[in-house]
Amino acid sequence: MAADRSIEFDFDRIDALIAEEEAALEPKHEASIAYRTVAERYVAGGVASSWQDSRPHAIFIDHGRGDRIYDIDGNEYIDFHLGYGAMVVGHAHPLIVDAIEKAAHGGTHFAQPTKDLGVIGENLADRFKLPLWRFANSGTETTLEAIRLMRANTGRDMLIKIEGSYHGHHDSIMFSVGPDRSQIGPREHPITVPQAMGIPQAFADLVRVVPFNDLVEARRAFEENPGKIAGMIVEPAMMNCGVILPEAGYLEGLKDLCHEHGAYLAFDEVKTGATLAYGGATEVFGVVPDVICLAKAIGGGTPCGAIGATRELFRPVIEAEYDMAGTFNGNPLTMAATRTTLTEVLTPDVYEQFNRVDKAMKDGLTSVAERYRLPCYVTGVGAKGSVIYSKQRVREYRDAVGIDERISYLAWLFQQNRGVFKSPWTTQETWTLSVFHTEDDAARYVANFEEFAAAVAS
Repeated sequence: MAADRSIEFDFDRIDALIAEEEAALEPKHEASIAYRTVAERYVAGGVASSWQDSRPHAIFIDHGRGDRIYDIDGNEYIDFHLGYGAMVVGHAHPLIVDAIEKAAHGGTHFAQPTKDLGVIGENLADRFKLPLWRFANSGTETTLEAIRLMRANTGRDMLIKIEGSYHGHHDSIMFSVGPDRSQIGPREHPITVPQAMGIPQAFADLVRVVPFNDLVEARRAFEENPGKIAGMIVEPAMMNCGVILPEAGYLEGLKDLCHEHGAYLAFDEVKTGATLAYGGATEVFGVVPDVICLAKAIGGGTPCGAIGATRELFRPVIEAEYDMAGTFNGNPLTMAATRTTLTEVLTPDVYEQFNRVDKAMKDGLTSVAERYRLPCYVTGVGAKGSVIYSKQRVREYRDAVGIDERISYLAWLFQQNRGVFKSPWTTQETWTLSVFHTEDDAARYVANFEEFAAAVAS
């Protein structure tokens, strides 16, 4: 799409359309809105997670089946949110339900290993080409352990992270996830911005922020902190401001740079693992890091995380110098669901299906965008994709931070009002496909997008 032919968004019209779509949505969610007030009596804010609360209101879900979910008002949606990408197996998959049911009948928790561990470890080693694995209960826990492993093995404290990436909710790394342009400072020396209240400045002093897709700035970070950096953690494809893919040679360059300076490279594949391909981003981009963090899709809807690493990195764990522990790590319910997910559901042939549906999504959305001359482009790999409302390709967070959120919010409203559920934080999340999604579902998404395009282009 030629940039000079693109329309300019009329934000007065977009504001008016937002008001219309919000007015149409509210009557559909009377039960959700009413129940929120009940929940608020005993639950802080009326929701279990702050990320479940978004404009215009929280939507309470009753149940799901396949690629459909149903809210407590009885509305049915094709689900492209999939629990922030965790439900790639779809909802209530019969194989997953059976595995959990059998495990529950045998006992839900022992705080001792079960035989599923070895099977899962072997599967992950085959997928991601790292020899040893440990298990946790969330992506936050896996990145916490990965960071601690890198520090333990180097005796260093400092980290490098990418501006605009999220790596979990712990103090070591919850910086510069979605800072305002007024906070970020110069590109050559970005300010390390705490993403939440209550994070001590001492943690910020240990984190150096750099832009994605920029080896020059990564090298600068190492050279300005000689002998201090334990490692770098990076999403191999950024997933928090649309899908931003790595440029050729970038990931290889990061690995070489880390090793040149005696540091380690960690991939946060919590979102990309087992979604972009059978072996995640590691397979797609052909770079094996020193440590990989997994969660979301691998657990089949149960709270599972996994850390894979080299034997060198795991040496302190193996030799009992470092306790990598958790009461519920490797619990029977999670391990049963994870084993079934990896060995029976997310098998190699499924990724061919993802690619077919992904192509239908991208081709259809691109065609609509071109016909209506929208200033946007479509990108994605495997089960993940997004529409990015920019005339130019977004290479890093700073390219995306200026995009007006009203555009993607209106697009979310158009989908929501027409039976498609997308992630509520629409400027920061992608769509996700499940094993149940079809090209007909893609066509529904595209048709809704065309209604949106016609409305904003008129």
